[in-house]
Amino acid sequence: MTAVPVVLSTGTRAASPESSGPDATMPVTGPLVDTFGRVHDDLRISVTDRCNLRCTYCMPERGMTFLPGTSLLSFDEIVRVADVARGLGVDAVRLTGGEPLVRRNLDRLVGQLKDLGFADLSLTTNGMLLTPLLPALVAAGLTRVNVSCDSLRPERFATIRRRGSLATVLASMDAAEESGLPPVKVNVVLAYGTNDDEILDFASFARETGRVVRFIEFMPLDAQGAWRRDLLVPGSEVVRRIGGRWPLEAVGGGDDHAPAERFRFVDGSGEIGVISSVTQPFCGTCNRLRLTADGAVRNCLFSDDELDVRDALRTGASDDAIALQLRRAVWGKRPGHGIDAPGFLRPTRSMSMIGG
Repeated sequence: MTAVPVVLSTGTRAASPESSGPDATMPVTGPLVDTFGRVHDDLRISVTDRCNLRCTYCMPERGMTFLPGTSLLSFDEIVRVADVARGLGVDAVRLTGGEPLVRRNLDRLVGQLKDLGFADLSLTTNGMLLTPLLPALVAAGLTRVNVSCDSLRPERFATIRRRGSLATVLASMDAAEESGLPPVKVNVVLAYGTNDDEILDFASFARETGRVVRFIEFMPLDAQGAWRRDLLVPGSEVVRRIGGRWPLEAVGGGDDHAPAERFRFVDGSGEIGVISSVTQPFCGTCNRLRLTADGAVRNCLFSDDELDVRDALRTGASDDAIALQLRRAVWGKRPGHGIDAPGFLRPTRSMSMIGG
């Protein structure tokens, strides 16, 4: 197989997609498929690497360097990539960051994506700016929202997030549902000694509100490099703890590509999910492709392999050339992220730089 060009850790961009032909074994028609037969129909689009919070598991409190505005894809450039991806079978888009709502006029981008025909347009946010922006986002076509919330205790929330307030985040969840969106999914990153003693509190919150609380394993994607495996709370432990208080049963028949394992309360009072990216990776069914805020296409959160589309867009590349670059990115995907493999190296970009 021809080696897949990458963006090097020095910042070198990959070659223009029109500078060389495709791998002879790579399909140039049909859906976005990799060498293991995984079809990619879910596009995660990061619109910014900036954030209005400084969560302890994501960024240092000070000293982050962010991309200049000229490096970011414009909305029109994002829409063009999304349009090409839709022609290749992508039918779901999630907007991420950083914190996507710090990007001004995000409702305009949502509307442009809606006009392309995407029926599934979702957003992951920390909730701090969500409430006042909801009317415009929903009117533009937003269909779902995930809100991150790592503690239900105001003082601890402030310690983990370093900025913002729990009351604002909880109010944003209420506002989203009052705006006609489905029940919010609540994302909780767990760490031993930080918030693992709130697992049952969050389970109770799910039962009382009807929201799906998704417990996420701490991943080695923080900018300060503070991740340690002994801080990670395994998803299996979460299920065991909650099931010991309220019996759970696995939910089957849903989206086979969803990252979360779903469990419903046997008494019918809602459900929870666990995303065990480290201890029980779901690489074998992964269908996600990522577009970073500065226009790099990534096929895995934990790989530094990137292919550039920004420079291609800005130098007159055709839609066919952009499509070829998306195909190359997917075709170069590895069988798994390899966190447990000898020699695994943390990605040089952190989560906020990649987009969740």
